[in-house]
Amino acid sequence: MASSLTTGTADPSAEKTFFGHPRGLATLFMTEMWERFSFYGMKALLLVYLLSGGPDAKDGSQSGGIAMDEGTAITVFSIYVSMVYLLAMPGGWLGDRVWGPRKTVTIAALTIMSGHIVLALPGSATFFVGLALVAIGSGLLKANISTMVGQLYKDADDPRRDGGFTIFYMGINAGAFFAPLIIGTVGQEVNWHLGFAMAAVGMGIGLAAFLLGTKHLNPVSSVVPKPLSAEERASWIRKIAITVAIVGLFYTAVGMAGMFTKAWATIPLTVIGLIVPAGVLIRIKRDKDLTRSEQSKMSGYIWFFVAAAVFWMIYDQGASTVQSFGETKASGSLLGFEFPSSWYQSLNPVFIMALAPVFAWIWVWLNRKGKEPSTVGKFAAGLFFIGVSFFFFLAPVTMATDSKLVSPMWLVGIYLIQTVGELCISPVGLSVTTKMAPAKYASQMMGVWFLAVTAGDSITSLLSDPAVFGVDLNGTGAVAVEASLACLAALAVFMYRKKVKEQMGEVH
Repeated sequence: MASSLTTGTADPSAEKTFFGHPRGLATLFMTEMWERFSFYGMKALLLVYLLSGGPDAKDGSQSGGIAMDEGTAITVFSIYVSMVYLLAMPGGWLGDRVWGPRKTVTIAALTIMSGHIVLALPGSATFFVGLALVAIGSGLLKANISTMVGQLYKDADDPRRDGGFTIFYMGINAGAFFAPLIIGTVGQEVNWHLGFAMAAVGMGIGLAAFLLGTKHLNPVSSVVPKPLSAEERASWIRKIAITVAIVGLFYTAVGMAGMFTKAWATIPLTVIGLIVPAGVLIRIKRDKDLTRSEQSKMSGYIWFFVAAAVFWMIYDQGASTVQSFGETKASGSLLGFEFPSSWYQSLNPVFIMALAPVFAWIWVWLNRKGKEPSTVGKFAAGLFFIGVSFFFFLAPVTMATDSKLVSPMWLVGIYLIQTVGELCISPVGLSVTTKMAPAKYASQMMGVWFLAVTAGDSITSLLSDPAVFGVDLNGTGAVAVEASLACLAALAVFMYRKKVKEQMGEVH
C-alpha cells in the first residue's frame, strides 16, 4: 500500500491531496484497512477456534478452544456474521439520528477493540461477550464510514467520487488479505488469544489513524443529519428498556428452571435474522405513500434480494463449512510448504484485487459492443457460479476419507469460482439498490441490501444447528442440494428476466 501524499493540480489552493483525492480519504482508507485487518483476522480464526479441542477438531491441532462439534460451530459462526450485517441498519440509524457519522465510527472502533481484548481473555463466557462486542461495533461502523467517504466529495457529480470509493475498497481488501496470514498464523500456530490480541492492536491502530486524521474530514460528518426530538428520544429509551427487561426476565426464568441450552440463544437469533429482513421488505412494499413506479421497482427488487440471500448463504460458507473441510480434510502443505487453514481466507481478497479491474474492463468492452449483460443477467451469472463452486466442492468431499487428505488446490479452485460469482453480484447489487430505492427510503435501502446477507447466513445457521435440522453441511448430499438450489435460482432469475426488467422501469 502506498500512503504518500501528492499534490492535486485541480485544487486552486494547491492543498495536499491523497492521490488527487481529498486528504480525508487517506484517513478513512487507513481506518477501514486496519478495521478490516482486525475483523478478517479474527474471522479467519473463529471457526477453527470454535472447533479446537472438540470432537471434530483436526488431529494434532492446537487445543484450548471452545471444543464445539462442527454443526454447532458453523451455527455460531453464521449467527455472528448475520448479526454483523443485521446491526448495520441500527448502526446507520444511530449515525443519522443520534451521534452523527464521525462520533458513531469512534464509538464503533472502541467497541470493536474492546471486543477483541475480551476475546484475548481465556474462557468461553468471555468469548461470547467479546464476539457480541465485535458484532455490535462492526455493525455501527459499516454504514457510517462509507457515508463519510461520500461526504468528502461536496459535489455529487465530482468525477473523482467513484475513484475514491475504489481506493477505499482497496483498503478493505488489503486488510483482508494480510490479516489471515499474520493473525491466523499467530493464533493457530502460537496461541489463540495472542491472535485475538493482535486483532485488538490492529483496531487500535485504525482508531488512532481516525482520531489523528479527523481534521481532514468534511465537517458535516460531525453533524447529526436528523436528530431525535426529546419526545422521540424518551420513547426509544422506554422501548429499549422494556425490551431488555422482558428478555432479561425471560432468560433468567429459563436459567433458574434449569432449561437453558445453547438452542435458547441460537434459535431466537436465527429467527430474528429471518424475520427482520422479511419484515422490512414487507413494510416498504406495503407503504401507501410509494408511487406506482416505486411499488413496481420494489417488486422487482425482491427478486434481487432473494437471489442475493441464496448467494450469500453459500458464499459465506467459505469461512465456515469450506474452511472446516480445509482444516480437517485437506492437506496443510503445498509443494512442501506447511500453512495453517486460516490462510484460505486470504484467497478471496487477493482474487478480488486481481479480477475486479478485469471485470470492470470486460463490462465496459461489452457495453461498447452493445452486449453487456443486464443487471438481471449478471445476478443470474453470479448465482450460477456460486452453484458451480459447490458442484466443484463435491469432488474433494467425495475423495476425502479419514485416512486420505485432498490437495489444498481444490479449495483454491472453490474460492476462485466464488470470487467470480461475487464480482457478478456484489458491486452490481450495491448499484441496483441505490437506483431502485424509493425516494422515501433512499438512506435505508443500503441497509436492506445488507439484510440479504443476514437472511442467507440465518438459513445456514438453521440448517447446521443440531437443535433444529442438524444437517452435515460438509456431506455430499447437503453440498449437492445447495449447489442445485443456486443453479435453479439462477435459471429462475434468467427465465423471468423480462418480467423483472419491466418491474425495474427505467433502471437497467
